[in-house]
Amino acid sequence: MHTIGEVAELLGISAYTLRYYEKEQIIIPLRDAGGDRRYNESHLKWLQFVIKLKETQMPIAVIKKYASLFQEGEHTAPERLELLENHKRAVEDQMNNLHAANEMLELKIVAYRSFIGK
Repeated sequence: MHTIGEVAELLGISAYTLRYYEKEQIIIPLRDAGGDRRYNESHLKWLQFVIKLKETQMPIAVIKKYASLFQEGEHTAPERLELLENHKRAVEDQMNNLHAANEMLELKIVAYRSFIGK
């Protein structure tokens, strides 16, 4: 079991972010006898997944929806699958846009290098 500070350090996020995720019911940590938050390995894996979703620009509202569906049970698997498939398409669109931007930048860099004789 890990404390909020340990989890924050392990995952490279703030304790504030963990408390926010709890407030938004994205994660529900366990509590010890003193009422302090405790996180197990399952919590860590879930948080790693949430972090990746955030890094790929999934809105918090959609992450909340996914978490809510997960907590409802296995009968929500088709809805969760649809959320992930939609997000995967959005990530692929982002990657295509970044690739196109990278190609444009490469052309500009080559042009400038040629212009200044580098």
